[in-house]
Amino acid sequence: MPSTTQVAIGSVGSLWRHPVKSMMGEELNATEVTERGLLGDRAYALVDSSDGKVASAKNPRKWPNLFDFRAAFIEPPRSRANVPPVRITLPDGSIASSQQSDLNQVLSKALNRKVTFIIVGRISRARTEMDLVHDRIASLKRLMRRDGIEVPDESTAVEEQWPHRFRQK
Repeated sequence: MPSTTQVAIGSVGSLWRHPVKSMMGEELNATEVTERGLLGDRAYALVDSSDGKVASAKNPRKWPNLFDFRAAFIEPPRSRANVPPVRITLPDGSIASSQQSDLNQVLSKALNRKVTFIIVGRISRARTEMDLVHDRIASLKRLMRRDGIEVPDESTAVEEQWPHRFRQK
């Protein structure tokens, strides 16, 4: 019988989940890791009402203070369950909840831009076809850059086209 030797290659210093894309998240003691990453990570997003694109800290000129918001689940997410609500701490310290009927207005005022808060979808262990497409495009972009081929601007990222898949909150 072959023997196996385990070798430590590192350790986890801290573990963070970001329930809302591009907002600060919550530090965890433990969580379930799925094929898509940490369970519940980026389960929600904001969509810019003017152009329909997902808000992203990758565009700091348009979204300069997204990192000033912090999101945390009110209850832990569970596999194959609906996404639990989140509590969002705004830059001024006030707290909002995804259960509020006026959440879009509260976030729009805090961001000085009209936005819509969306649920990305049901928490699932299964990777979606879109995840595979996104991974493939990211791999191709890396190869193109490596080979000196000009790659389209990041604003054309696949995730910018996600809203058509989402349910609006």
